[in-house]
Amino acid sequence: MRYRPVFRNTFLGFLLLLTVLLLWQYRLVEYGISQAQGQLRVVWNARPLEEYLSGPAFPDSLKAKLLLIQEVRRFAVDSLGINPSDNYTTVYNQGGKPILWVVTATPPYKLEAEEWKFPLIGSFSYKGFFEYPRAQREEAGLKARGLDTEIDEVSGWSTLGWFKDPILTNWLSRPEGQLANLIIHELTHGTLYVKNNVEYNENLASFVGDQGATLFLARKYGRDSKEYRRYEDGKVFREKYSQHILRGAGQLDSLYASFGPALPKAQKDTLKYRLIREIIRTADTLTANGRTRKWGWEGPPANNTYFMGFVRYRAKQNQFEEEFKTKFNSDFRRYLAYLKETYPSL
Repeated sequence: MRYRPVFRNTFLGFLLLLTVLLLWQYRLVEYGISQAQGQLRVVWNARPLEEYLSGPAFPDSLKAKLLLIQEVRRFAVDSLGINPSDNYTTVYNQGGKPILWVVTATPPYKLEAEEWKFPLIGSFSYKGFFEYPRAQREEAGLKARGLDTEIDEVSGWSTLGWFKDPILTNWLSRPEGQLANLIIHELTHGTLYVKNNVEYNENLASFVGDQGATLFLARKYGRDSKEYRRYEDGKVFREKYSQHILRGAGQLDSLYASFGPALPKAQKDTLKYRLIREIIRTADTLTANGRTRKWGWEGPPANNTYFMGFVRYRAKQNQFEEEFKTKFNSDFRRYLAYLKETYPSL
């Protein structure tokens, strides 16, 4: 009986500490609960793949895409060294609507991503929301601090292997190569995700997705197929555009470094947006395979977050490619085995 007061006091002390932590970090806790609810809503409402394959109302063309994803999964494990999992063996029907948005931000005169820190999983240079109004509120707070901001609809999505990720029905409108790229990209996240290094993770997944999709299409359809040629043709243009925007990011860095403390904000903005408009405009002249592709711009004027998106996903592609080819003789299984052994993953 003498231990009961000690236990009671300890328990009350723990509750008090927990209450203080919840009040201190209310926004973080509330955000975590919201995200968990969104993740679980998608996972719980996903249906087994077989239901869609056997359903008479589901179009045959989309059934073919579901079967293609299963081929991509097997190829990624057997030929690339991706960790086996049950990911993409269920389907979530989006009803044609987005399910997730991410907010990104940078200082107005510096290409440096705003970061959000979370317990256990570390820092991220974007913040996801399953409810668009919440994303808008987050963006409004960032704008009030004078930051450049952007809200993007998320096309790919991974829980990093914590849950069984479903196929999202909006993905099925993609051509074969882009679909293969997306699946391999997300499976790479579930294989290796380095804490506190979003730029490394996204660049690696982009590299493996690009290269893996090319290898998959060559094996399944052949290098003379329309599926292979369409993907490779688009890939050349995408790489050209990425390099153009990354060079533009370097120009912006140089411009911002030239700003003195006495330069008025209005003049800084004039110089900044004049250069951004010129970078976007000159993308119209990009040529690949003897053809020029016109890159239109839609939406509000681009700002620093647009350029940081390319840094986040594309800036290290040459580095990965050189290491992959020179040190590992273009052997994905050896390369990913080395990376998994070298870098601790979440």
